[in-house]
Amino acid sequence: MTVVLLISGSTRSASTNSAALRTVRAIAPGGVETTWYDGLIDLPAFSPDDDGTGHPSVVALREQLSRADAVLLCTPEYAGTLPGSFKNLLDWTVGTGDLYEKPTAFLIVAAPGRGEGAAMTLTSVLGYVGADVDPQTCVRLPVARDAVGPDGWSPPPNSAPARSKRSNAWFGTRLASETAAANEALAVPV
Repeated sequence: MTVVLLISGSTRSASTNSAALRTVRAIAPGGVETTWYDGLIDLPAFSPDDDGTGHPSVVALREQLSRADAVLLCTPEYAGTLPGSFKNLLDWTVGTGDLYEKPTAFLIVAAPGRGEGAAMTLTSVLGYVGADVDPQTCVRLPVARDAVGPDGWSPPPNSAPARSKRSNAWFGTRLASETAAANEALAVPV
């Protein structure tokens, strides 16, 4: 069984990034177990003078990373780069080896013309921590905010349901295809 840790870089309750990862979780192929990291908001500010061992949230992050065979990240872009809370999470992995040579991919769900700053910064930071990132496993699949319902993915009740359902079906199909290609590229057994 391959364990993939899903980490959303958003703290928004109706986040398209978290919704995309919930979809990944729902369509994960047999032989792949997904685990959800939900401690982003609890992490203390990173300090290079602090090894993190005194912070339960940092310890939990490191434990989840160590149990994962691979990591899938999905983050929004704020002010042209990564959100501060998500960059803080990544800072806690600098110098620890938590992501070193670990197969890591990311999904960008921002609207066309957006998200490039986050993708560039994420690529740079993942390079610094030595994550094993194959660019073919990093995918851009825009998800409209109105496609996220109260349950975290299905169409909201007062939206254009037909359009949202088509969007969700397209996203699920495309994501399944991209996930299969990514698994093949990473040589992850499924």
